[in-house]
Amino acid sequence: MSEAAAQIAIEAVARNSYGRLVAYLAARSRDIAGAEDALSDAFAAALRHWPAEGVPQKPEAWLLHTARNRLIDAARHAQVHSRVEPLLQLASEAEGIAAMYSNFPDERLKLLFVCAHPAIDVAARTPLMLQTVLGMSAARIASAFLVSPAAMDRRLVRAKTKINEARIPFRVPDPPEWDERASFVLDAIYSAYTAGWAMMVDDGSTSHGLAHEAIALGRTLVQLLPKEPEAHGLLALMLHCEARRDARSRENGEFAPLDQQDVTLWSRPMIDEAESHLRTASTFKQIGRYQLEAAIQSIHAHRAHTGKIDWREIALLYEGLVQCSPTTGAQVGRAIALAEAGDAAEGLAALDKIPVATTTNYQPWWAARAHVLRRLGREPEAHHAFERAASLTDDPSLRAYLLGKATGA
Repeated sequence: MSEAAAQIAIEAVARNSYGRLVAYLAARSRDIAGAEDALSDAFAAALRHWPAEGVPQKPEAWLLHTARNRLIDAARHAQVHSRVEPLLQLASEAEGIAAMYSNFPDERLKLLFVCAHPAIDVAARTPLMLQTVLGMSAARIASAFLVSPAAMDRRLVRAKTKINEARIPFRVPDPPEWDERASFVLDAIYSAYTAGWAMMVDDGSTSHGLAHEAIALGRTLVQLLPKEPEAHGLLALMLHCEARRDARSRENGEFAPLDQQDVTLWSRPMIDEAESHLRTASTFKQIGRYQLEAAIQSIHAHRAHTGKIDWREIALLYEGLVQCSPTTGAQVGRAIALAEAGDAAEGLAALDKIPVATTTNYQPWWAARAHVLRRLGREPEAHHAFERAASLTDDPSLRAYLLGKATGA
């Protein structure tokens, strides 16, 4: 086998099985960093051996066997007896796993819950998931989150050290801990998606790639938790938003608001997949934040069929969303829906009820306020609000759109 062919095979295994292998090794060694290092060594060994020997019939089992040996050797050399015992158990288990990879236990859910443990810094949870479950490099994660690679590397090292020192158990929590921890996992995945969605970026950018990685995490979560309605709701929400990426700007590069987007540019397969997950979530009859947000996006998606937006229905959904998750974003969305449903004064009143401390530098609030003020004919105030909204975004296309609205364009 050529070196190039071996490289392709190794990349395919890394893409499809990295998180599963790390999760299995880390769950037994209780050392995420050690598991990652051992697996990295195993991939390096594959690059040396597979071109000459060929790709093994069960490549994942080969990698597991090699990484397991690296972990055991490292623990023995360091004379860390507390680590040797679980690794010896891993050694005995791995022999059976190597014989039949189809029975390989999937520990990624445990790893997701470890990454979202309350003891882990909130700022590190999403990057930790992206690195350990999807295999993203610290440099790539740093670029997406707008921090230096060195700073991101330190953040990740601290998080992994915390897991070891605090002896955070690799387990799926039981009720009542489940709801809180599950919400941490969902929120971390969604924060990764919004980081990749926030900017009007080209397809090759790191931020755009981050949105795709977040969707991959969402699909992983649905695979691991098929009966968790909010997992389906989150995936539906991300897919509905991602379906419209190509329509966010016009051919000349100008920003296109959602209600003015060319629906023929929306991805029909993504919308259909989103709707399928939303229907699945509804069968559990346990409503939650992400299902409500996905349902709102679903109504927007129906414009592709009807040519209209049912703002009254959206306003009702926002009422429910504000009740179960009263975030500033949800309250701003509710105010816009009220205004679009025909009562601009009520929409403005809803905006004014949001605490000033949370709206001073919140760009969507200023953009919503500007839009509602214009509906009410209060042009000087609308002009100021549009300019303020423009000053609070780093997106040049959105900034140009808002400044154009300020001048009445």
